[in-house]
Amino acid sequence: MKKTVFLFVIASVAVSLAAHSFFLYEWAHDRYMTGNGDGLAQMIIFKSFLFEQYKQGNFFYSYSFGLGGGIYSQLGYYFTTSFVFIASFAAVFLMQLLHLAGDADPLFWAQAAVFISVIKLSLIILAAAYALNGMVKNKLAAFTGAVLYGTSVIYFRHTVFWEFFSDAMLWLPLLVAGAEKVIREKRTGLFITACSLTLINNFYFAYINLIFIAIYVIFRWLIRLDPEKEAPRWKQFKMFAASCLISFGISAVSFVPAVYGFLNNLRPPYDQSVAVYDLTDNILFSSRIVLLPAVFMLFLFAFSFYKNKTFRLFASISVLLVLLHYSPLAASAFNGFSAPQNRFEYLLAFTIGGAAAAGMTELKNIRRKEMIWSILLVLLIYIAVIWRKDLDLSLMQNWSIVVLLFLTIAIFTAAGFQYKKSQLFLHVCILLSSVLVANTYQKYILSESSGIKNVSKSYLTSNEYNGEEQRRLLNNIRKDDNGDPYTRVDWMNGVRNNTPLMQDFNGFSAYSSILNRDLLLFYWEDLQIDMGRESVSRYASMGDRANLYSLLYGKYYMTEKNNAAIVPYGFIKTDESEHYTVYKNKYTLPFIRTARTVFTEKDLADAPVLAREHAMLEGIVLENGDNGKEQPPSIPDLMKQMKLKTEGASYHNGVLDVTAENGGIDLIPEGGLPKEGDYYVGFYLKSLAKDQFFNLRVNDYVTSRKSNQSIYKTGVYDLTIRVPKTDKISIRLPKGKYQLDHLRLHQEDYQLLKKAAAQKAPAADLDWQNNQVSIIFDNQNGDRYMVLPVPYEKGWEVTVNGKTQTVQKANYAFIGFPIEKGKNDIRLVYYPPYFKATLAVTVISLIIGIWYGRRRKKLGS
Repeated sequence: MKKTVFLFVIASVAVSLAAHSFFLYEWAHDRYMTGNGDGLAQMIIFKSFLFEQYKQGNFFYSYSFGLGGGIYSQLGYYFTTSFVFIASFAAVFLMQLLHLAGDADPLFWAQAAVFISVIKLSLIILAAAYALNGMVKNKLAAFTGAVLYGTSVIYFRHTVFWEFFSDAMLWLPLLVAGAEKVIREKRTGLFITACSLTLINNFYFAYINLIFIAIYVIFRWLIRLDPEKEAPRWKQFKMFAASCLISFGISAVSFVPAVYGFLNNLRPPYDQSVAVYDLTDNILFSSRIVLLPAVFMLFLFAFSFYKNKTFRLFASISVLLVLLHYSPLAASAFNGFSAPQNRFEYLLAFTIGGAAAAGMTELKNIRRKEMIWSILLVLLIYIAVIWRKDLDLSLMQNWSIVVLLFLTIAIFTAAGFQYKKSQLFLHVCILLSSVLVANTYQKYILSESSGIKNVSKSYLTSNEYNGEEQRRLLNNIRKDDNGDPYTRVDWMNGVRNNTPLMQDFNGFSAYSSILNRDLLLFYWEDLQIDMGRESVSRYASMGDRANLYSLLYGKYYMTEKNNAAIVPYGFIKTDESEHYTVYKNKYTLPFIRTARTVFTEKDLADAPVLAREHAMLEGIVLENGDNGKEQPPSIPDLMKQMKLKTEGASYHNGVLDVTAENGGIDLIPEGGLPKEGDYYVGFYLKSLAKDQFFNLRVNDYVTSRKSNQSIYKTGVYDLTIRVPKTDKISIRLPKGKYQLDHLRLHQEDYQLLKKAAAQKAPAADLDWQNNQVSIIFDNQNGDRYMVLPVPYEKGWEVTVNGKTQTVQKANYAFIGFPIEKGKNDIRLVYYPPYFKATLAVTVISLIIGIWYGRRRKKLGS
């Protein structure tokens, strides 16, 4: 047994290294196994960020993540509880202690990606080989089937673009092996362990894996592999139900906060029709998601193989999953009934590996006539696909044909000689073809077609990504600011919203699939802050609005020199380099603010966004407060004083028809210009084209809007744009028709901001350590509330002078709480939502799981 395990480990590592040959070669030439989209924008940045947080013992909250956020709830979808990342963290941390590794920055994680992938793929092959060997009782066949699974193209697609996606492939075989233990041996220990691991690791892929296990168990009830030993179906159901409940309990401490974060996210409902079938993907030659191995196709038409129940099981599920692959409706179901996403096809890769493993044990019984018919049928299918007029044969596709012929010859050889003499050759052919397809896919589909070849050391250290020139200016800001740990800097490198995490400063932007619902509403609806790029998974900047920067402790603004025209009001130039300029806010407000005047969201519901800004400057806006006691600030609408003129367009009944390349309307003040300040121009804007991405320009300010077909559009069409004082406000759009109405215009002279900034800052001592904040404050003015520029989020608890107070949502998205007159000893602490309760559930469930697993083991034996 030890020798077998050792050989399996060595073989798995060898195959994994061979399957990564292309990316290992690229690594040697300073090009990395990381996607140039989310790979660079999220994966390596989040790993670098979480590494530093964990290293500091901070597991729950970070002020630096966007405007601040819970690590469990908002990054649980990524790496927070990923066992692969935790193991990587431990290894790198140990290497740092031994002085074998330097800083674990994004460049480091890009360089390490291929080695982490090699280890992960080795483990996936080992896990799959273990699961399949328990079913086919043939070590070589099980290993070959496991290689087909592990080296499938979807593994490399997921690993390169969204690294944590492929972690799910590690837990799937263990779930299947655990299910077989329940069915055949009435033992639940492995299933509970595998189920708990997948639930803790990632709630999203746990959803997909558990759907598959449900399908698998149903098929197992229909196809009983060993009827004499298998438990009755009702007994199996009870064991599965108990095991799942225990597993959910064990995972509660991580699963519940992560799911809460998902539910507290804000995504507009997917309002487009979802087709039942879409047959355009070519899974024999050119699919980027799944390529059916030729050996699987050959076995599928070897009808005597279906006498083998294990083959029948895996082949049947494979056919079902192939059909589901062609169904956008199924892709939507696997994506939580949202937009269709083809992320579940690794399930098909596993069942294909299982079918191949079972089929290879049946080769010794196949008749030549049957095999010839199988080969002819498969060749006819391939030829028919090749003859499709819309098929564009690339190098990747030609290699697939070569692999098919190679395997066909191998099958003929297996039939022409005795099985024992030819089986090793057959397995070698399949293993080599799997490695060949994997490396060809990496080169032609990932590296060249998808631009991964551009992810290089030179790019990652350039100004386009993380340049030394930018970092030098940020260091100058820290020196100028005397190292204030709470200062926020508005700087984003291009469209990389996670620049603050990458360059280690507190910013105003974030890019994550899960964000704070209240923050997104703050941007989209409450304050209508344009972020320069419409997206459901991003926020950025403060729309260049000075009031908001001051309220949120935004002291600095850094931009490329060609964007100097849109610098917020009240920011003065303090530093510059060859390509960038830094500005400092003259009117920054204190980090800790107190208020006596209370407005409510209801009172301000019909007020313009500028009035809401003024309310936050004058006092505090609460979700629920003293209704009716404070009147909303009065902000006049200046549209009646404006002359409207079209330019390269016609405008009637709220519809703007742009006929020029850059046409639209101009708003021209008739009552003269203000001495200083800004205009706030607001309007409803929606493209009437079915599918048109477009840029909106308002004077020097440019923002992009998604197509109506985009799954990432916000569904928000009420916009407010800040425009510095000017004699003409020009709204410009590309050719097309748009609904443009509800025009409104307000003027901001910033007198209220200056008044607020001139007030003496309240004397307060602040100490923030990880998830705990201590404030000592003497409330000499008798103010009623304290508000902090920290996002409101479930999990915050506060005590004032030892008394528990309620943390309230203040200023639409931030935390506020009542304070007492005189001295206030304030303690704020953040834990993931329901952390204490779920921790207790986890401990209790773990004890029950150990007891139940041992009990079933005794009863099973």
